[in-house]
Amino acid sequence: MKKIIFTVLCTLFYLNSNAQTKITGTVKDATGFPIPLANVKIKGTTSGTTSDLDGNFLIISKATGEQTIEISNIGNETFTKLITLNGKALVINATLKGGVSNLEEVVLTASTTFRSQKEAPMSISSVKAAEITKLSANSQADILRSVPGITAEGGGGEVAANVFVRGLPSGGQYVFNPLQYDGMPLISAFGLNSSAHDVYARTDIGFKGVEFVRGGSAILYGAGSVAGIINYTSKTGDTDPGNIVNVEWANGGRVKTDFYSGGKLGGKDSDTYYALTGFVRYDEGPINVGLPTKGVQLRGNIKKKFDKGSFTMHGQFIDDNVQFYTGIPLDGDSRERLIGNDGKEVEQLMSSQLANTSFLTPNGNYTSPIGNGVATKGGYFLGDFDYRFDNDLKFKAKARYAKYQHSFALLGGAGDPMTLSDLVNDIDANNTGFTAQYQGGGNTLIDGNTRVVSNNYTDRIRPMTDYSGEASLTKKIELSTTEHNITVGTFLSRTEAEDVNYQYSYLSEFNNDPRLVNLSYTDAVGNNVIYSQGGIYNRAGQTANKYLAQNRSAFYISDEIVMDKWRFDVGFRIESTNGEFMNGNIVESTVYSDPELTSELANVKGADGTFTKGVISATDWAASFAALYKLNDTFNLYANLSKGYFFPQLRNFAPVAGIPETKYDSEKIYQFEVGTKISTSKFSGAIAAYAVLLDDRVKLIQEIDGTGLLIDKSRETQSTQTFGVELNGDLELIENLHLRGTATFQEHELTENLSEDLVNNTTTRTNEGNELARQPNFIGSLGLHYDNSKFDSSFTVNYTGSKFNQDANEVELDAITIARINAGYTFDMENAKTLRLGASIFNLFDSDGVTEGNPRGNSVSGNFFKGRPILPRRFFLTASFNF
Repeated sequence: MKKIIFTVLCTLFYLNSNAQTKITGTVKDATGFPIPLANVKIKGTTSGTTSDLDGNFLIISKATGEQTIEISNIGNETFTKLITLNGKALVINATLKGGVSNLEEVVLTASTTFRSQKEAPMSISSVKAAEITKLSANSQADILRSVPGITAEGGGGEVAANVFVRGLPSGGQYVFNPLQYDGMPLISAFGLNSSAHDVYARTDIGFKGVEFVRGGSAILYGAGSVAGIINYTSKTGDTDPGNIVNVEWANGGRVKTDFYSGGKLGGKDSDTYYALTGFVRYDEGPINVGLPTKGVQLRGNIKKKFDKGSFTMHGQFIDDNVQFYTGIPLDGDSRERLIGNDGKEVEQLMSSQLANTSFLTPNGNYTSPIGNGVATKGGYFLGDFDYRFDNDLKFKAKARYAKYQHSFALLGGAGDPMTLSDLVNDIDANNTGFTAQYQGGGNTLIDGNTRVVSNNYTDRIRPMTDYSGEASLTKKIELSTTEHNITVGTFLSRTEAEDVNYQYSYLSEFNNDPRLVNLSYTDAVGNNVIYSQGGIYNRAGQTANKYLAQNRSAFYISDEIVMDKWRFDVGFRIESTNGEFMNGNIVESTVYSDPELTSELANVKGADGTFTKGVISATDWAASFAALYKLNDTFNLYANLSKGYFFPQLRNFAPVAGIPETKYDSEKIYQFEVGTKISTSKFSGAIAAYAVLLDDRVKLIQEIDGTGLLIDKSRETQSTQTFGVELNGDLELIENLHLRGTATFQEHELTENLSEDLVNNTTTRTNEGNELARQPNFIGSLGLHYDNSKFDSSFTVNYTGSKFNQDANEVELDAITIARINAGYTFDMENAKTLRLGASIFNLFDSDGVTEGNPRGNSVSGNFFKGRPILPRRFFLTASFNF
C-alpha cells in the first residue's frame, strides 16, 4: 500500500512539474487599436514573446503558481497582472494607456521581416483606416497630403490625383510610386496609357490602413519603385471579425454607404475566414456640372489557415463613374473665379447637354460618354500563399489577374471668354452678320454681347489587362551575434492596354453647366456658313489608335541583418523588359456633304486599319544598402543609399516604319538619405536629409494646337537633381491630445533638358538650370488631434508652397492652404456594439488656390489665367455602426 501511495505522489509531482500553461490574448491602445510588437513576458522566467500585427500573442509557459505577466511598449504605460499558472489555459486582454508612437507600427512594405517603423532604415509614414473614415477622405490626395516629401493635388476630384515625390519630375499620377493593394500593384507596367493607378480602385473601409515607404530600397521587392510605394492592406476575417456600416452624406447631393463584414466560415473549429467590403455611392459632385455620378465597388477575401501557413484569395469588382474637373479661365490678376453670364461664379465649363452628343465618323457613329466622367468597370483576383517549412525557412507567393474597361472624359483647352460678336469677327473679319441659338432652345436668337467660350473634349478609352506574380524564399540564419534573413525572389508581369482617343470641340455660353451654342454667319460673298452644329464646331473624330503590351521579369536577393545595436539591409535586383506597340494610322474623310458646313464639321478622322509596329527591350539593375544604429531607447540613426532605374512610359515612343527596334533606355535614379528616428513617452518623430539624382528622364509634352485639338508637341530627355530635408513629429500635449506636423524643404533643378519638337522635327536645349515644374520648395502640415475613445476631433492645415507651372519657370503658382476639421462621438450600446456620429468639413475657410496652370498650353492669355482651382468647401456627416 505504501508503495502505491508513493508511486501516485511521485506521478502527481512529475506531472505538476512538467505542466505547461497556454496564455493567449490581445494588446490594444486606449482607442481599441491593436498594438503590434508589444513585449509580453512572465516576470522572473524565460517565457516571453511579442504581439503580432493584430496585437495578438501566445505564450506557453512551464512556470507554475502565482506569477506576474508584464506587457510593455514604448510610448505606453506598462501593464502588469497577477496570474496563476496551473496548466489551465488563460486569456489576458490588455489595454495600454498612453498614445502609441507611429514609429512602433509594423512595416509590411519594402521589407521581408516583421519589424517596426522605428527599426526600419528608411522613411515610412502610415495612416490608419479609422482616420481615413473619420475625415471622409475621398481621394488619394486627401490621404497623402500629410506625408512629408509628397506633393498631392486633388483638384480634379476623387480620382487621378497628381502625386509628386521628393522632387522627381512627372506629370503627376503614380509614375514613380505605384499604388498597391495587399502588396501587388494595380498596374504592373505604368505608361501603356495615361491612366493613373487610382482610377482602377477606390478606398473603402475594408482596409487596415495604408503605408507610404519612401526611398530607393522600395525598388527591391515585387514590382519595385524608385521613389516609394503606397500599399493598402486589407482586413481579413481571422484578425478583424465583426461588421461595420458607414453612411456618409455631403452637400452637393452625395450619399455613400460603406460596409464591412468579416469572420469565420463554418463551425467553431473551422480554419476558414471571410471578409467582404464595398460601397454604393451617388454624387452630384463638389462642383455640380449637371452630370451626377454613381457607382459600386465590392472587394473581399477568403482565407484558409493551416498549421504552417495560409492561403488567401482576394477579389474586386468595380463599376464606378466619377466626374473629373479640369482647368478654367480665371481672373488674370487675382486668379479667382470669374462671374458668368448668370451672375454666378464659374466653377466648371462642362455641359450636361454634351451627354447626348453623337456624330458620324469614317468607322461609324460615335456617341460621347462624357456623362460617365471617369468610368471604370472590371476587377481582379489575387491569390496570396504563405508557407513556413520550419521556423527558419518561409515561402511566399502571389499571383494576380486584373481586367478593366476604362474611359476618361477629359476637358481641356478652354479658350478665353468673349462676346459672341467678337468671336464671329475673329472667325471671319469680313462677315456680314450672324445668327446664334442655344441648343434645344427654340428659335430665340442670342444677343451679340453674350459671352461664349470654346472648349475641347477628349474621350480617352483605356481598357487594360494585367497578369503579375511574385515568389520569394526567406531563410533565417542565426549566428552567435548576428541574425541574417536572406531572401531570394522573382517578379513577373505582362500588361496589355489600348490607348484610343476621340476628340471634338464645342462652343457654349460662359456659365456653369453651360448651354451649347449653334452659330452660323454670312461670309463676305453672301454664303451661309455653319460654324457650330449641335454645339460642336470641330468633329475631329478618332485621333489616336494604339495597342501596347509590356513584359517584365525581375530577380532579387536581399539580406536583412540584425545585430545587437545594428541593423543592415542589403539588396540587389536585376530586371529585363520587352514590349511592343502598334500605332494605328489615322485618316481624315469627308463624312458630311452639306456645303454650308465648315471643313472642321464636314471632315472627320478615323482609323484606316493599318498599323506601324515597334518593339523595345532593356535590362538594368538596382542595388540598395541601408543601415540603422540603435543609439539608445530614444534615438535610432539610419542611412540608405541606392541606385535604381525606371523604364520609361511606352506611350512616349513612336515606332518608325521599316525600323522594328525602337531605341529604349532605362532612366537612372540615385538616392541618398540620412536621418534619425526619435521615440519617447510623449514624442515620436523623424528628421531626414535626402538627395535624389535622375538621368535620362523621357517626358512627353502635349499641347492644344491651333484647331483646339490635343497633340503630342514634344518629347524631352531630362536630368534633374533634388536636395531636401523632411521632418515629422507627434507630441502628446496632454492625455489624448496630440500635436502632429510635417515639413519638407527642398531645392530642385533641371540640370539637362534636350527637347525634340515632334511637329517641326527640330531639337533644342531648353530650361536648363530652372526649377522643376509643379514642384514646390516647401510643403507642410500641422494638426491638433484629440481622441479619448468616446469623443474625437481634429483640426489640420496643409500648406503647399509656391511653384512654377512649367519647366520654363515663366508662371509661378501661388501657395495653397487647405484646412480641414472633423469631430465625432462614439456611443456604447449593448453587446459591445458602438455607434459613431461624426461631421467634417473639407477646405474649411474655402480658400482659393490654383493646383496647376494650363499644363498643355499657355496659362496667361490677355486678361485671363488658365488653371485648375482647388475644390470648394464641402460638408460631410457620417454615421458608423460597429456590431
